[in-house]
Amino acid sequence: MEKIELVFATNNQNKVTEIRSILKDPFHIITLKEAGIEIDIPEPHETLEANASEKSGTIHQITNKNCFSEDTGLEVNSLNGEPGVKSARYAGEGRIFEDNINLLLKNLEDKTDRSAQFRTVVSLIWDKQEYLFTGICKGNIIEVQKGIEGFGYDPIFVPEGSTLTFAEMGMEEKNKFSHRKKAVAQLIEFLKLKIS
Repeated sequence: MEKIELVFATNNQNKVTEIRSILKDPFHIITLKEAGIEIDIPEPHETLEANASEKSGTIHQITNKNCFSEDTGLEVNSLNGEPGVKSARYAGEGRIFEDNINLLLKNLEDKTDRSAQFRTVVSLIWDKQEYLFTGICKGNIIEVQKGIEGFGYDPIFVPEGSTLTFAEMGMEEKNKFSHRKKAVAQLIEFLKLKIS
């Protein structure tokens, strides 16, 4: 079967690695860098859905190719869904995750409910039509960072059904729980129907 190329609208190499571990043959992921696109796509919206659409729409306009993007937020129940859509910039525009984690842990100091969920929204533009897919992983925020794998809030998030943080898991283990994996699994099922 011939390769099906999809441009992935992100500059985040961690996300590229994770998506490539999920989206395998016959799909071929092309990064923005590989496509010769060097822009930082803004995420100005108040929802994950709108930000994901902004990214895929921007790249589709530039390339006119089938492409997809994703936006992910960590939603903490006792903080009214924060950091949510602002997860990457929770502690400021510098996107320094150590600062984001520290701020989140500080804001949870007096909270007994530490339940949270990661939510990923994937926006696919296929044959000039947009399709959205959502994946959710529920879990809890622990008090002290554990593990060195992954990125973002992974060292303080323990998914339901595990005693390990995402940062204590290898990619294969993380993909058993991952919000991103769940959203991409829907994307794969959709594409299989389109190309069958």
